[in-house]
Amino acid sequence: MKDYIELRSDTTTHPTEEMREAMGSAPVGDDVFGEDPTVNALEALAAAKMGKEAALFVPSGTMGNITALLTHCKRGDEVILESECHIYYYEVGGLSALGGMVPRSVRGENGLMDPKQVEDSIRGANIHYAPPALICVENTHNRGGGTVYDLGRLAGIKDVADRHGLPMHLDGARIFNAAIALGVDASRIASYFDSVQFCLSKGLSAPVGSVLAGRRDFISRARKYRKMLGGGMRQAGIIAAAGIVALEKMVDRLAEDHSNARALAEGLSKIPGIAVDLSTVVTNIVVFDVSKLGIGSDAFAERLSAQGVKMTTRPPYKLRAVTSRMFTAEEIPIVLEKAAKVCSGFLG
Repeated sequence: MKDYIELRSDTTTHPTEEMREAMGSAPVGDDVFGEDPTVNALEALAAAKMGKEAALFVPSGTMGNITALLTHCKRGDEVILESECHIYYYEVGGLSALGGMVPRSVRGENGLMDPKQVEDSIRGANIHYAPPALICVENTHNRGGGTVYDLGRLAGIKDVADRHGLPMHLDGARIFNAAIALGVDASRIASYFDSVQFCLSKGLSAPVGSVLAGRRDFISRARKYRKMLGGGMRQAGIIAAAGIVALEKMVDRLAEDHSNARALAEGLSKIPGIAVDLSTVVTNIVVFDVSKLGIGSDAFAERLSAQGVKMTTRPPYKLRAVTSRMFTAEEIPIVLEKAAKVCSGFLG
């Protein structure tokens, strides 16, 4: 029996039994020398899944993103990105601290930039300006509530990038969630980008790791930056084996997480004191507002945790619930009951 219901993040997923078995029997070698056969197999599989020439296994999505930015840009370059995207909001300022890059933020709608916004953010050559060098997109968008860029919007941004001679990087930590939501193959989304990073350790349930994919020469240069950042791994096939299972067996089931998130969001929206923008709930993330209760998100989360349900907060008034295979449809009414109980304590 569970001690609590887990909705803090899809990063809390545990590896499957098949993953554990694969990890226990994985052939290994020294990956820094390029001699780990399981890592090599994962990278080849990941590249094929993204429709790219090559791929690089990295310990985390954050390392995958900063490795990509270091490979694309030089110090003093400007990176165009959405104002609440993960690279800008949650990666400890790495693009500036480690790469000397200058972020140029664009305020999207629910995290989604439109082509005109991107176009307007690109400034012409001027001795006073940092030169634009890269456009970054996050899909799905975490702080947007798991929102998804449709292909038309991506094509429009790609057209802007091409006209200005700028490469594009995709923070596709949850690219497979986006692909499921759009009903397309992940490689279709990746086709608009010069590089793409995606996570194995979120909804796909691997215990650790992400992959960076792109052209062969790009990945060759990125491999050196991974080493510079301390990401050179040795017998990494033990963890890469779980990533192979993740890509082969765990993608299609993400639709179940989306269904559970939608049902949870609809139930929460009916509870007095809670507000949910249902238009943003298209994947496995639910963001809701408790400001009508007259309390902050931290206070709400503390009381909900005491009821056995864990979520993360987005102060001052929002909370986030993320569905994964660690959360079942049978738990939805329990969560709704507990949330309603917390609300009732403030409404009456």
